[in-house]
Amino acid sequence: MKYSIIIAVYNRLEEVKELLESAEKLEGNRRLFELLFVDDGSKDGFKEFIEQYHSASGLQIRAIYQQNQGPGAARNYAMSKAQGEYFIFVDSDCMFPPQWLAEIEKAQNEHHYDAFGGPDTCHPSFSPLLKAINYSMTSFIGTGGTRGNKKHVGRFYPRSFNMGISRKVYDMIGGMGGLRHGQDMDYSMRIYNAGFKVGLIADAYIYHKRRTSIPKFFRQIFNWGVARINLSRRHPHTLKPIHLLPALLIVGLVVLKIGTLFTGQNYPPVRFAWHIIGYGLIFVCLFAFFQSLFRYRNIIVSFLSIITLLIQVFAYGFGLLWGGWNALLGKEVKGFSKNYYGNKKL
Repeated sequence: MKYSIIIAVYNRLEEVKELLESAEKLEGNRRLFELLFVDDGSKDGFKEFIEQYHSASGLQIRAIYQQNQGPGAARNYAMSKAQGEYFIFVDSDCMFPPQWLAEIEKAQNEHHYDAFGGPDTCHPSFSPLLKAINYSMTSFIGTGGTRGNKKHVGRFYPRSFNMGISRKVYDMIGGMGGLRHGQDMDYSMRIYNAGFKVGLIADAYIYHKRRTSIPKFFRQIFNWGVARINLSRRHPHTLKPIHLLPALLIVGLVVLKIGTLFTGQNYPPVRFAWHIIGYGLIFVCLFAFFQSLFRYRNIIVSFLSIITLLIQVFAYGFGLLWGGWNALLGKEVKGFSKNYYGNKKL
């Protein structure tokens, strides 16, 4: 068996059903791969469902179980039980295009990557909000194209929503580390540091539902900011000036607001600064609106894309500031971790 497709699951039964529906349509020989679910202590009936599931297309499906320890520990446990030569991580809120695995196989036959990854995108059936979130998270203006865009800023780091490694990588560097946020980035950095060949398979994209509400989206992006601080502590060379721009924007706005209170808005330097910010904001919003409109042909998605892009910038900036402040105090940096998908508690 060549590929073990590893899906960590925690109370995501409805999403698993959608994932399996798409998996039944995957092209290729069923003996080439297995679907290996690792249940991280779900209480939504996943075990009963998966043990009674019968694949209409002959999929090889296995499920293993552990007490709730988080996604990293779940993926590590799955790697210790996987049968394939390659382990491919896919999030439970994803769906497969029919050609997904065939594109991976084609690229591997040509390039023989030790580790690889593909982009994530949205399915045409997704809601306007999910499409707007997809825009802000995959556009160059939103993330610099780092999530699998052929034109991206800096090095490509595979992410665990669509990431593959060879068994050789696992045998040499072990599994994922203990970071709650950014553990896949940390794993990719360790793979690079060990000298393995890493590649982007741009045509092996996957449909990714991501967060299904604005509050959940904010918490996810906030955690990205926290993760950047944690990653910089482990891999200092990976922190670039561009990563700090959202935090600098927030600090600049606060300083400018305080300055305005003391000098008044008509003070020439203050007025000039507010004009620059205002015109810059208008430009960014118009750019996002029309780029999203060109991509999705939907005016509702375009308006929502402005909102999700601004939320992404400020949530990431606040996460950076929170993480940086706690790091300066010598504290462990945590974001939204307890009941991450439903509870708002930090």
